[in-house]
Amino acid sequence: MGRPLDLLLRGGTLVDGTGAPAREADIAVVDGRIAVLPAGAPATAVETLDVTGRVVAPGFIDVHTHSDALAAPHGGGGATEPIDGLRLAPLLQGVTTEICGNCGTSLFPSLPRRLPDLAEHLRVTFGLGPVRPAVDFDAFAAGQDPALRHTHIASLVGHGTLRAGVMGFEARPPRPDELDTMCALLDRALAQGAAGLSTGLIYPPGTYADTEEIVALARVAARHGKPYVTHLRDEMSQVESALEEALEIAVRSGAPLQISHHKTAGRHAWGATLRTLPRLERARAEGVDVLCDVYPYTAGSTVLHAMLPPWASEGGVGALLERLRRPETRDRIRTDIAQGVEGWENTVGNGGWDLISVAAAQTHPEAEGRSIADLAAERGVDPVDQACDLLLAEQGEVTIISHSMREDDVRRVIASPLSMIGSDGVPKPGRPHPRWAGSFARVLGRYSRDEQLLPLESAVHKMTGLPAGRFGLTGRGTVRDGALADLVVLDPASVRDTAGFDRPLLAPEGIDIVVVSGRVAARGGRPTSARAGEVVRIR
Repeated sequence: MGRPLDLLLRGGTLVDGTGAPAREADIAVVDGRIAVLPAGAPATAVETLDVTGRVVAPGFIDVHTHSDALAAPHGGGGATEPIDGLRLAPLLQGVTTEICGNCGTSLFPSLPRRLPDLAEHLRVTFGLGPVRPAVDFDAFAAGQDPALRHTHIASLVGHGTLRAGVMGFEARPPRPDELDTMCALLDRALAQGAAGLSTGLIYPPGTYADTEEIVALARVAARHGKPYVTHLRDEMSQVESALEEALEIAVRSGAPLQISHHKTAGRHAWGATLRTLPRLERARAEGVDVLCDVYPYTAGSTVLHAMLPPWASEGGVGALLERLRRPETRDRIRTDIAQGVEGWENTVGNGGWDLISVAAAQTHPEAEGRSIADLAAERGVDPVDQACDLLLAEQGEVTIISHSMREDDVRRVIASPLSMIGSDGVPKPGRPHPRWAGSFARVLGRYSRDEQLLPLESAVHKMTGLPAGRFGLTGRGTVRDGALADLVVLDPASVRDTAGFDRPLLAPEGIDIVVVSGRVAARGGRPTSARAGEVVRIR
């Protein structure tokens, strides 16, 4: 008689991540790998779980996170309990693998001499106190504390970090030698196992790059067979031209293209998904390997200083804060928001300060959950002055939520065969966007079951097999013999998100069991003592 299985899931309905119809099967786990057994097949296991009436699926893959620093060395800046809650939120909604380094910001790579200035930039971006950047992917991986990892993590190479790590925060094209250095650092990181190249073309210093610079770097990603992942230069009134730039970069470089958190935001772009999604479909028909991801909410979240024109941040955080003390700077910001600046997304100009609320302001928690417009009115000041004063008081470290999208656009992107699900989670203490704790359960419960926007099998495919294929996550994303044992057991009748803007980290309902690397990591909505998450290297 052979050794017993480590874990046996009996009586469930298998939704295997490929998009194929659900079927009855028992799922065995041995030595961290999966075996799919006929329903009721004789077997013995160290632990057998009756999952009758439940769906067994691959562990969800969150393709778009900003969780780079949650298990990295940093100062923490206060009590650990809020950070522990942030670390657990993905696991409790069934996520077993996170892809970070999105929107042009990762914790690596950098020339050693640039690390101190880069650290200040990352402090403001990640909002978890001082964060130590790394020279390359190997150093990043070594810095991830396995005692803090509930899930696996892979990372893209953030173009903004790469640029700042070579040439600082100057608003100019790179010199040829600087571009060569950027390409070399990118090449090394990708060879070490980074997942691809990301840009955030609304964020300094990424916004200072022209198309030619990005094409040169995307060609490096293409040589490794890894994707170019982009937060477009504009997701608002100029979203269609920004999408054309991304497609041009993909065609000229040969890199697969991933459009991050595809949206058409702001009143001037509402309804534009009626044109952008068909454009992506035409591009695929023409041979461009383009896909996108989406989160299931009409509000986004980012840093407050991204609401200011790009020139304000030239030179880095210190230079930004010094400028904001000057009345003439604030007057220029007001003028630019009112009149616009060519090539700038101008979120406030497309919406208004009343749609921008504070999500995280560590020393001003009373501001969290309130709009910049309301805070300004309470003080009797202009909203630009309120924003600048808050940035100064917080040393630049303020996160916001922007209510800028329309539900019909969100639904179209979720339903598109080209989309996969990503939370775009910004895990910071305070009142973070509830998407960090609710995105996957929200798609399964609200959009798939309740609104019947897409079948359960398709929803799971968007969370598992599709992203695994896009990012080269070998052995993940499908339940099949020999696959890595990352699994979710859920109740299809009750699964739903409960997190909201007032209580953003509430765990969803209906996620019964989460298995990471063959170990039960969550049970009944609560974590176990298992810490099986690893840094994933993509070769």
